[in-house]
Amino acid sequence: MVIVITGGSGFIGGKLRELFAAPAYTLRVFGRKLPAAADLEGADAVIHLAGEPVAQRWTQAVKQRILESRVNGTQQLIASLKSLNKRPQVLVSASAVGFYGDCGDRKMTEAAAPGSGFLADVCVQWERAAQEAEYLGIRVVNPRIGVVLGKGGALAKMLPAFRLGAGGRLGEGNQWMSWIHIDDLVRLFQFAVENPKLRGPMNAVAPNPVTNAEFTAQLGTVLSRPAIIPMPAIALNLLFGEMASVLLTGQRVLPEVALHAGFAFQHPDLTPALGSIL
Repeated sequence: MVIVITGGSGFIGGKLRELFAAPAYTLRVFGRKLPAAADLEGADAVIHLAGEPVAQRWTQAVKQRILESRVNGTQQLIASLKSLNKRPQVLVSASAVGFYGDCGDRKMTEAAAPGSGFLADVCVQWERAAQEAEYLGIRVVNPRIGVVLGKGGALAKMLPAFRLGAGGRLGEGNQWMSWIHIDDLVRLFQFAVENPKLRGPMNAVAPNPVTNAEFTAQLGTVLSRPAIIPMPAIALNLLFGEMASVLLTGQRVLPEVALHAGFAFQHPDLTPALGSIL
């Protein structure tokens, strides 16, 4: 099976390269530069991850890059796929749990309507652009990715403070965190590629979300460090501006589609998942 990966140089892309290193797969990996039509010839599947990082201070220019890299980039990819004589069977195009906006304590499945706010708007447009591939006869799956835990990504940014005993909840800590172990995430991508019945949105999160306060307490326990120094909302707003809203609000998301399709999570619970990484 020939698989094309965009955004393949990042944290998730690196793990996908490891997963698909088996002889049964041939990989064509691209970074932020999207593949041309010639690069897509003969592909059986495309995994589309490329996009401007969200975790940075949002200015108007940054927000524009976040939106355009996902929406315009996906439209560019679809145009290249349209020009092929033989098109891939499936496009797995990433999305995010930001689709649901700030949900409070409500449990969100793939059937839920989109929320409001900048990231929700980006995700709606991003998924809509990817879904255009369905009109080309290509099955489309949109994994809505939560906080990815592994040796890199968000966890790597948290660890220095927590290892010093200076970690703690963000704001009040009541916001829900829908997380997933990196190994389960890349297996979900493989599952989406190889399961012909899967199409549309698929929540790429573990089945047991936690609040931010629970997450920080469990991370402190795994590290044998106190996790009692909170980061006040006012400090987060000063550091990150509008992007602080992503840290101070959350989504309680459940992977209903994956579970009903028979996917078995290797890391469904947070404490053992953190232990396997750390």
